[in-house]
Amino acid sequence: MTSPLLPGAVSGAGQDWSAPGAHPVAEGIHRIVLPMPQDGLRAVNVYAVQGPAGLALVDAGWRVPGALEVLSAGLGQIGCTLADVTDVHVTHIHRDHYTLGPELRRACGARIHLGAEEAPGLAMVSALRSNSPEASLRELARAGADAIAGVVARMEHGEPWRAADWEEPDVWTSPGTVALAGRPVEAVLTPGHTKGHLVFHDHAAGLLFSGDHVLPTITPSIGFELGDWDLPLGNYLSSLELLLTRPDAILLPAHGPVGGGVHERVRALLEHHRVRLDATRDQVLDHGASTGLEVASGLLWTRRGRSFGELDVFNKMIAVCETMAHLDVLVEQGEIAVEPSRGGVDRFLAR
Repeated sequence: MTSPLLPGAVSGAGQDWSAPGAHPVAEGIHRIVLPMPQDGLRAVNVYAVQGPAGLALVDAGWRVPGALEVLSAGLGQIGCTLADVTDVHVTHIHRDHYTLGPELRRACGARIHLGAEEAPGLAMVSALRSNSPEASLRELARAGADAIAGVVARMEHGEPWRAADWEEPDVWTSPGTVALAGRPVEAVLTPGHTKGHLVFHDHAAGLLFSGDHVLPTITPSIGFELGDWDLPLGNYLSSLELLLTRPDAILLPAHGPVGGGVHERVRALLEHHRVRLDATRDQVLDHGASTGLEVASGLLWTRRGRSFGELDVFNKMIAVCETMAHLDVLVEQGEIAVEPSRGGVDRFLAR
């Protein structure tokens, strides 16, 4: 694949992708790095796209103290101001992608665009008036992890919540062609990480703004979202397979360095989940684990192969929810069985 990336766009060995600033990506596209304090992801990439209709952003960032000023400084490096931003196209509803959008709209009038399938999740956030991930808490209960659920609920309910962070978008985006600063790109629905996750495929430039659907060095969390549980891993794997049926492109992720082919990374993610499904099944069939918590406790986590006990409470929640997502796919595939909940806890066993 011939890369359209500009020199210096790819963070190679010894370079820090999360370094602040506006980094050139391709003609008319810069990657502006915004902060994510106290988060293992370190930073979020917001893409400033200049075209015949002005300036648009892909993703908004997280409304944390100073984030709008960092965005303003990054735009200043490319000769623009906040007032030049006309539109913000958000890949999905998570707060590190959405919540700076309403503040930017108040600052300069930029229109916010969000995938139409995210509407129920946004409505749920507003109804709950809380950062608490209710669906994830339900999965923790189903996994026999009530103690973890209780700690997470107290942590999340203790965080400040602002209705202004979760105002509705101006435009609900449906799959198909959208104008990104006047440049035609294709919005593609890729559910899994969230129900309404979108990626934006710039066919002319050979680029894919991949949000959290395809990340270069890590796998996105599965099962940490709002709304009903609807086989999120199955949806995610189907969405990855969908990308393999489409033209390949250069990866522009929401976290991590740009560059590399989408197809190559998608195949690696599919292989990762194949291995993970095997390991999850083995915990049930070979090691006698029956609840989601027991299975998660027997697996290793993160690229560093940490034990479950080494994780902090928030990441234990993520680990248990991902384990439940893998167990549900194994049941769907007929690899294992599940007993009806007893006391609210599902038990997984050999067929």
